[in-house]
Amino acid sequence: MTTGYCVKCKQKVEMKDAKETKTKRGTAMAKGKCPKCGTTVCCMLGKK
Repeated sequence: MTTGYCVKCKQKVEMKDAKETKTKRGTAMAKGKCPKCGTTVCCMLGKK
């Protein structure tokens, strides 16, 4: 599982339904949902 920081819960959480995407600049990132509140959580993975 991928972890990210939830701004609403103010803690690191394991993402639910995480998917790998890319930013406009080409950096890889993971996007998912917080299991507690349902807010979108992002985590930068770095260039590949």
